Amino acid sequence: MNSGRTIFAQIMSTLPLRHFHRCVERYSGDYKVKSFCCLDQFLALAFAQLTYRESLRDIESCLRSVQPRLYHMGFRCSQISRNTLAHANEERDWRIYADFAQLLIAEARSLYCYENLGFDLDQTAFALDSTLIDLCLSLFPWAPHQRSKAGVKVHTLLDLRGSIPSYLHISGAHTSDVSVLDRLPLQAGSIYVMDRGYIHFKRLYALAQAAVFFVVRARDNMQYRRRYSHPVDKATGLRSDQTILLTGVDSAYDYPAPARRVHFFDAEHHNDLVFITNHFSLPALTIAQLYKRRWKVELFFKWIKQHLRIKAFYGTSPNAVKTQIWIATSVYLLLAIIKKRLGLSSDLYRILQVVSITIFEKTPLLQAFQGIETQAFCDDPCNQLNLFD
Repeated sequence: MNSGRTIFAQIMSTLPLRHFHRCVERYSGDYKVKSFCCLDQFLALAFAQLTYRESLRDIESCLRSVQPRLYHMGFRCSQISRNTLAHANEERDWRIYADFAQLLIAEARSLYCYENLGFDLDQTAFALDSTLIDLCLSLFPWAPHQRSKAGVKVHTLLDLRGSIPSYLHISGAHTSDVSVLDRLPLQAGSIYVMDRGYIHFKRLYALAQAAVFFVVRARDNMQYRRRYSHPVDKATGLRSDQTILLTGVDSAYDYPAPARRVHFFDAEHHNDLVFITNHFSLPALTIAQLYKRRWKVELFFKWIKQHLRIKAFYGTSPNAVKTQIWIATSVYLLLAIIKKRLGLSSDLYRILQVVSITIFEKTPLLQAFQGIETQAFCDDPCNQLNLFD
């Protein structure tokens, strides 16, 4: 990354372009395209994410103001038009950018695979949850949510080591959370941490049969029979650790195997928490700590909604919405990859802020971040969400 290139060009140089072109060829993205190719579309929308552009006209105005630099920024098109970009968002298959994001996910997970969870755990742990993105019903009539609203759901499986989204699925707002369990890419031996909205014992039993582990918060009206009780240290907040059999009319049939019930009292929030899992070898306290780390997926949703453009869209079709969400995810992953490669200790929020104001500067990327790396933040209280402690 030399000083002759802009910050934007240096960031985009980390993209595996050979694999990107393979994704484009897979879906014939550049078929009969003369000037504005898929890479130009990706760069334009990535530029919009990094610099908080509000609209297609905003993107057009900013990129035309630096038209002599477009080639050095990686663009093959000499002039960006909002009509051309709008047409690309409507017509270019969103799966191009979904497949490319999967490649960035694999690279990011390999960089963060040794991150410390705060407790001993050799297995891979994921947190599963979804977030609702509200839309205007008059502009997005294909995504009805309520009587006068529209919306889409983003189901996310987050790797707890590094807060890297390993799987995303975009669906209508009416899609139930638990149905995504049928689509999950299962990794044998891994642990999937979920809230009580994912209680569906037939699907949970299918997870157990696939040699994966789950930790899910139990409902208050769950019917069960205790088979064994195991000793616990109540000074840690644990109240009980039991092997149980479900006795409900449906649950006993859907989940015929023994399960483990862990009762934990959260003294900080004065809350009783009960977890159900099929993992019998982990310490009971680790089960409770795993569920506490599930909060990382909530922080991920809040971070991308606050700092990336996924609440206001540059197009109104399903293809345009999915394209923007996947490119926003790719930008998040790209920043996480750069943070790890450069060994930066700053959080992603500060990295994104520096990029947004220095994007046309021709300085080495590491030098651009020296100011925030040397600044002492301990005396400057900040309430920004931090995914990378």
